[in-house]
Amino acid sequence: MAGADAYSADREANQRCLAFIRAHPTLTVLTGAGISADSGIPTYRDAQGTWLGSNPIQHQNFLNMLAARRRYWARSMLGWPPVRDARPNVTHRCLAWMESKGHIDTLITQNVDRLHQRAGSERVIDLHGRLDQVVCLGCGQETQRETMQQRLLQANPDSELNTVSPRPDGDADVSDERVAAMQVPACSQCAGTLKPDVVFFGGSVPRDRVEAGMAAIERSDALLVLGSSLKVYSGYRFCKQAAALGKPIAIINRGVTRGDDLANLKLNADCGSVLAYTVQAISA
Repeated sequence: MAGADAYSADREANQRCLAFIRAHPTLTVLTGAGISADSGIPTYRDAQGTWLGSNPIQHQNFLNMLAARRRYWARSMLGWPPVRDARPNVTHRCLAWMESKGHIDTLITQNVDRLHQRAGSERVIDLHGRLDQVVCLGCGQETQRETMQQRLLQANPDSELNTVSPRPDGDADVSDERVAAMQVPACSQCAGTLKPDVVFFGGSVPRDRVEAGMAAIERSDALLVLGSSLKVYSGYRFCKQAAALGKPIAIINRGVTRGDDLANLKLNADCGSVLAYTVQAISA
């Protein structure tokens, strides 16, 4: 009977999501780390919203402390390949199809893996930046993360890359000894400090990205949140904006979220399964 109960719950989630999207034909979508788990990129939190793993790099520490930059790049050098080689999953592909058919006005993502773009989505706001790009804090020169990877490997030729368990956003566990020995390349143009083009914890999301997301919500019929606990305010603010404008909110996420009290529809379900059903239904 347990299997039948699970089937009934999944069927109800599918039908409720389909009804929501049919009732609100133009959506703004907000995605979080949960949707990339099926692509092999782990999430930050468990179903109760509890943080998993080590503490993330802090913005001010990266700017002001060489030890923090060594720690970041040592871990990133090992953690980048799994993100680089990840492929879009069914959730990414469904969202790209929905955009192509006019069901999505704008997709706001808290992820930095660029899997939405690889799946074919075009109207994407990378709220927290993009991991595949590196920027010089001195002269502003932008380079590809893979170029930085080759420079890191040349400067640290004894690194073992084949024994790494992937962690969120290109992170990896590294020994203190390896961090202390880490050699970090400088900008090839001005010898300045190189930083991934992402918003670290404690940093600020660029204002133009926030304003673009708010404008998208105003244009849309509703907000759909996928795979995010909404613990971080940079994403949660869009739920508050939608609620303030009287725009309906649907949340699909395994586990509790900060926005549950604001949601008109909350589904404790798998995003990929629900969206696959929805796409099949609306394309029939």
